Amino acid sequence: MSFEEEWADLKAAAAARMQLNGAPTRDPGTTPTGADLVVHDDELGKIGHFAYRLHNNLKADGKHAQTTTKAAGTSLTADGFEMGKALTSASTAWAKQVGMLVDACAHISNHLDYTKASKKKDDDWAATQVSATKISDCYDVPDENARPSVPKPQGPIM
Repeated sequence: MSFEEEWADLKAAAAARMQLNGAPTRDPGTTPTGADLVVHDDELGKIGHFAYRLHNNLKADGKHAQTTTKAAGTSLTADGFEMGKALTSASTAWAKQVGMLVDACAHISNHLDYTKASKKKDDDWAATQVSATKISDCYDVPDENARPSVPKPQGPIM
């Protein structure tokens, strides 16, 4: 196959996948409201639950060797071994990294809880604020039977 033929095939395949000025059609029955952005609580719940479990496990188990490692580093340093300083430094770095990871997991879990709650509040607010009766109140719809009123001219007509 020549370069031109291969290039033409690649362009044709790309053109078949390309879609401009539009979004892929979705099955209207996938959501009860026909919304195009849907976040399922069970999906957020699973991610939040895993982050919460990871947070608790890291908090409990992430530092279990820190005390003995630090003690060993201090003991080796006192005996004149350079390895003791490295071991103490590694223990400190490990504790700092575990702490950052625990904080990140807590942040993820808390953010998902907050997002879920605030999304519900936003949806409830939007549902109460933007209803058909509220929208029709914004427009002055004239009565079909009413005749338009034309103001009478005032003063002399020239």
